[in-house]
Amino acid sequence: MKTILFSLPGNQELTELLAKKMKAEIGECNIRKFPDGESYTRILSDVKDKCVVLVCTLHDPDEKLLPLYFLSQTAKSLGAECTCLVAPYLAYMRQDKIFNEGEGVTSTFFGKLISGFADTITTVDPHLHRIHSLGEVYSIPNRVIHAADEISKYIKENIHNPVLIGPDSESEQWVADVAEKAEAPFTVLQKTRHGDRDVEVSVPEVDKFKDATPVLVDDIISTARTMIETTEHLKNAGMKPAICIGIHAVFSGNAYQDLWDAHVKDIITCNTIPHQSNSIDLSDAIAREVKELMHHI
Repeated sequence: MKTILFSLPGNQELTELLAKKMKAEIGECNIRKFPDGESYTRILSDVKDKCVVLVCTLHDPDEKLLPLYFLSQTAKSLGAECTCLVAPYLAYMRQDKIFNEGEGVTSTFFGKLISGFADTITTVDPHLHRIHSLGEVYSIPNRVIHAADEISKYIKENIHNPVLIGPDSESEQWVADVAEKAEAPFTVLQKTRHGDRDVEVSVPEVDKFKDATPVLVDDIISTARTMIETTEHLKNAGMKPAICIGIHAVFSGNAYQDLWDAHVKDIITCNTIPHQSNSIDLSDAIAREVKELMHHI
């Protein structure tokens, strides 16, 4: 079966990388808004009997959902064999339970919506907190790609004398995994509570790491508050400026500049959300998993 990729606005670079690696063509489509704000979509390429791959990372999802839905349904109406969604960043994963009376579990609602018009979904490190697998929310074949391998490879090849730093004990398992793959040491900040508002934060074995390059790794950099606070603690401990690595470059508001204004040497992210900090390419893994998923339709 032939494969054709369509890039929704802002996803052109990743789509081009995936097309090369999947040896697939890139389709032409027209997506715009009518003067009254309604979405218009038109497919200009032949999709009959082809597997259509829709590339659309889902930060700021509300604006993207209708064009994505219309494009998928239009492709099927034109005879497409299947529509496969590639959403490197997957929205609506945080509200996975009812926290306050009157709320709905929007992660489940969103999962039903996507599962209703896409035949498969491929994503990168979604925020699975209380959910154990994506299959609990999405009723279609799915693949979750983990960026840890590529992040570790980047650290190994580009950062001299790294030490990975976890901001708290909750981060230890994730940081330890990346550190092991990068063949680098790691440590987790130690918090000693002296009272309700008096918390002392220290770096264990700080003297051992004085000449090392601190590397902070997180899945989502949104407000960047955790990273900024961590860099302050490292500065107070006399360590070098840190390199901050995130999978998803959400950077809400002024977060990106706020992080640069902190004690940092560099800010690196994966190409799941297009951003100037993108330096780690995950297209190999995405292309591989999308092709593999096609066999399960």
